[in-house]
Amino acid sequence: MVVEQLIFIFVSFTIFVYMFFRMIRNNDTTYVVILVLEAIGIALNFVEVLFGVKLNMLFIILKYILSIILPIGIMILEKRNITLFEMVYIQKAKLYLFFGDNKKAKQALLDLIEKNSNSYKAHRMLAEIYELEGGMRKAIDEYVQAIDLNKKDYDSYYKVAELLNHLDKKEEASEMLFHLLNKKPEMYKATELLGEILIEKEMYKEAVNIYQDALRYNPVSYELNYNLGIAYTMLNDFQNAKICYEKAAQINSLLYNAKYSLAEIALIYKDLEEAEKRFLEIIEDEELSADGYYELAKIYLIKGDKDTAIKYINTAIDSNSKKIVEKVKKEPIFIPIMAKISIPFNLEEPVKEGTQKLQEKEIKAKEHLEEMSEITRNLSYNDIKLLKKNSSGKGKKREERENKIQEQEIHREIQE
Repeated sequence: MVVEQLIFIFVSFTIFVYMFFRMIRNNDTTYVVILVLEAIGIALNFVEVLFGVKLNMLFIILKYILSIILPIGIMILEKRNITLFEMVYIQKAKLYLFFGDNKKAKQALLDLIEKNSNSYKAHRMLAEIYELEGGMRKAIDEYVQAIDLNKKDYDSYYKVAELLNHLDKKEEASEMLFHLLNKKPEMYKATELLGEILIEKEMYKEAVNIYQDALRYNPVSYELNYNLGIAYTMLNDFQNAKICYEKAAQINSLLYNAKYSLAEIALIYKDLEEAEKRFLEIIEDEELSADGYYELAKIYLIKGDKDTAIKYINTAIDSNSKKIVEKVKKEPIFIPIMAKISIPFNLEEPVKEGTQKLQEKEIKAKEHLEEMSEITRNLSYNDIKLLKKNSSGKGKKREERENKIQEQEIHREIQE
């Protein structure tokens, strides 16, 4: 018992002196709280020794926690470059944020940065607050500071790129994302954002490369396959686009955009049966149903079935009169049945709540496919076969390239 008391006094007093000199050296009054708590623990021990009072188990545990365990825990954190005052200010900022006081939270973090400009957590938290408030440029500055202090903070890399994109600084955002994907190629959201920027800038070949690389890490992603299909569409590589859209449709059969693209590609290749089958699936989708009925009407006119064509075009107009009537008036194929098409007097369509809107890139790809199907309608079957042959060659090369990559991956895994 006496030995235990002596060891406790020696260890606790040594820690107390160490923490006191830490306070003096760092000129940080936050250590006062720790010193007070240590003093309480030491005082409990002196009460037990001087007055012969037998402390119960609760007080014995408390004196060890206050005098030894707590300060040693702080010393361990400081060895990991997490100082006491940093912990205090960070927790203070979190408390202010919890109560919705962003102003005081920012001030606490700024005070911390003033004391320690190398506080990664302070810069990161401050960046998040600025972003939340809409101060994008200030947020970028703080995220960059966080990256300088922690080179493996890939989320901050992405945040900087995302904010630059919001500020319409596409070049800087792209450069940041390319740099990020070189370090962390499997980062899905970085691929998504970079692909969006490249497609928006009409850099379709670059977008194809980005999506192909990403598919190595996430081959069953609907978005990656679908977006790759869009990039191939805009390059007029319809065979590869078809492969991508088919994969996307297999992954998620409830999303109809890929199916619509497949239907239009079938029209380009004059495969009316395949196109009809796809469009019959599409009419189940609220957003694309009018376009589906419209395209079905054209197919039946090509087949010479005017009655079915009239039925489908009138159904399309009922679904979206303003959009479809405008298209009908521009399309010469409907001239023979124009007298039997029911065009309403009021073409204003009410906006339907909950209808999912196509993104700009999807609208662009959709219109491109529709335009190409119109262009190829008057081509001969020999011309279509030639088009298909050329695209198949590209598709075969892509398949060979993917197989080669897979073989390299397998070989590398075996070696590892």
